[in-house]
Amino acid sequence: MSPCNKTYKSIIPSIFFFLLSLITMFSLTKVPIVYGKELETTQTPVSFRSNDGVVLQGTIVSPVSANKKYPAILMVSGAGTGKRDVFQKEAEAFAKQGIVTLIYDKRTKGYSMTSRDYSLLADDAIAGMNLLRNRNNVDPNRVGIYGLSEGGWVAPLAAVRDPKTAFVIVAGAVGHTPSQQQAWSYGEFLRHGKVKGSLLPTMQETVMKQLIGVKLYPEYDYDTIPVWKEVKQPVLAMWGSYDREAVTKQSSQIITNALQQGGNTHYIIRFIKGARHNLQKTYNKGFDRPNSLTPGVADLVVSWVYGLENKLPSIHIDSNISLPEAPQSKSLPPLKWYESTWLQLFIFILLLFAFVQIPVMTIYRKWKKGDSNTPNLKLENWLAIIGLTTILGTIIYLLFMVMTAANLVGPVIFGQPIPWMILRILAASIIILTIIIIVKWWKHPTRIPIGIRIQLCGLIFAGILFIPWGIYWGLLD
Repeated sequence: MSPCNKTYKSIIPSIFFFLLSLITMFSLTKVPIVYGKELETTQTPVSFRSNDGVVLQGTIVSPVSANKKYPAILMVSGAGTGKRDVFQKEAEAFAKQGIVTLIYDKRTKGYSMTSRDYSLLADDAIAGMNLLRNRNNVDPNRVGIYGLSEGGWVAPLAAVRDPKTAFVIVAGAVGHTPSQQQAWSYGEFLRHGKVKGSLLPTMQETVMKQLIGVKLYPEYDYDTIPVWKEVKQPVLAMWGSYDREAVTKQSSQIITNALQQGGNTHYIIRFIKGARHNLQKTYNKGFDRPNSLTPGVADLVVSWVYGLENKLPSIHIDSNISLPEAPQSKSLPPLKWYESTWLQLFIFILLLFAFVQIPVMTIYRKWKKGDSNTPNLKLENWLAIIGLTTILGTIIYLLFMVMTAANLVGPVIFGQPIPWMILRILAASIIILTIIIIVKWWKHPTRIPIGIRIQLCGLIFAGILFIPWGIYWGLLD
């Protein structure tokens, strides 16, 4: 026998076993992709009713095929309006690989800046999963839930309340309370913008505590740990390696510990390299918002879901990926007496009135009596105008930072955003002008008419009261 024939005979069994292993692998995962071709998909508008009667609108994205039942995922969006299109790309990617996906618009009744109830959102999710279970092309025993960000608080709650939930997937889930997480996120974006100094503690502590005080941060103290302890379903928890919002390192540890304490032995903790908070791509280490899927995420979800049909996963925690260094998240301290929201509101109104009365009365006197009986109040008017500009500008600027989640820092000089630097300069000017005015009228008290003297006392009082107010809000720190 020739050497060539011997070689062929030794190679043929190897090729046979290689092909057999490939066939076995595809049959076990049962992902319906043949020769790399994706399945055709279709989109069906649907509506479903939650427990409280609210009707939610959504879209089911599913593979086009007859007489086949697929696993299904209901996707719960993060904070905000939560329109279904935020998950459009993910839904299409899942459907192309054989998972029916329901995306839907978040409720508006019972969900706003001042009103939020994760229990209601969990009811919505359960209603959506029930809708999926009744679809002809869905296997009712393989319907699970996917929660992103805020949805990472809702998804485990829905799974606990609905034992029929087959699995739980979370992306960018947070283990801390919402207020603690948001304070940490402010710090991440401000430090990325090269911000240093007083604006950091002002946003992370002062602003957060006052938002809670005026009821603009509902569910601020929601504790997800007891819920995770009760989750018995298989869990796939994923975080982007550049997640700047979810306190990734601590949150993954908190959720892992809760699952362990609850006796769950079927969870996987994964960190997606190069992904941001929502597991989409990032080109700026998590500080940008491009709208494109990170390669491999959809494949990971699909293979994990299909793998559940054969065997429940054992515990796996990624340990071979380095996460960016970030400060530890800290609990917000309780309000001190002088931080009372009502007291702060009273001081703000008092300052507003004390500063505005000087220019208003000056204009009135000029219109009514002329200039003859009115002393020179040029400095006083400057103090009043600067005072009004500073207190109003501070509140407006901090609200702007809240509305943009501290993402739009703008130009920074010496560690200070330009608007914040201007406000701090104006704050220092208030103190200087107040001292000058006190000295000025101390030397000539008899020249001041009684009516103007009362107004000046109010103005000087405002200048003095502004000092502790400015210190508290970080302007004079």
